[in-house]
Amino acid sequence: MILSVNVAVLLAVVIVLRLRRRTEARSRADERLTVGLVLVFGLLIAPTAFGQGVLDVVGQVVGGVSGVDGP
Repeated sequence: MILSVNVAVLLAVVIVLRLRRRTEARSRADERLTVGLVLVFGLLIAPTAFGQGVLDVVGQVVGGVSGVDGP
């Protein structure tokens, strides 16, 4: 589990650096690579305590906005 967190942190840094570029300078292949990196980042962070906390917060926000209680 420790290895996945370190990889997730490195991947987060790469994503932030890629997203800082101007939109006009990106090609379709570049955008696909960024989307792929973000998806892998999501998969790495999901089983961690931080990922579960983010999921709980988002669920509460969506439940509050929609007026529907969660499960």
